[in-house]
Amino acid sequence: MKHVKIPQDRIGVLIGEGGETMREIEAAAEVRLDIDSENGSVAVETVGDPVRGLKGPEIVRAIGRGFPPEEALQLLEDDMMQLDIVDIDAAARNKNDMKRKKGRLIGEDGRTRELMEELSGADVVIYGSTLGAIGTPPEVDAVRTAAEMLLDGAPHGTVYSFLEERHNEMKHQGMQYHRYSGGES
Repeated sequence: MKHVKIPQDRIGVLIGEGGETMREIEAAAEVRLDIDSENGSVAVETVGDPVRGLKGPEIVRAIGRGFPPEEALQLLEDDMMQLDIVDIDAAARNKNDMKRKKGRLIGEDGRTRELMEELSGADVVIYGSTLGAIGTPPEVDAVRTAAEMLLDGAPHGTVYSFLEERHNEMKHQGMQYHRYSGGES
């Protein structure tokens, strides 16, 4: 059994209307969730396939970090899907610096966050003092690197160029991979 702590204001999202989301997670991940709405503690117990059960705590953590349940459940679609959390607070000197750095990650009208999503292929959420990404290892790695560049003060243009470069590399690798999958003739 694993315990995951999530913010109070995300408990309702985890439970869903009439417990719908909670039941959906329990069925899909083959786990049982015991939610303590007083302190935000969630006990995740595997009741079926242990490999699927391993993703249960990650799904709860993803919802706790601001992801909608549909995006969090993508962690079950493929063994390669993973959740990565970047702690914005750790890179900030004080509250004002934290706000500024969070603003840099979001960008004007959310454009920077959107570009991170578009060019990496990962789902990206900025909530509280963290940035979360769900995707394959190369997608999540691209988001983490871009976020760290922005947190270190790199100009947005430099970060966008990096993301476009990574996007093209991933696209090229995908084409390489698919190009030869037909076998020898």
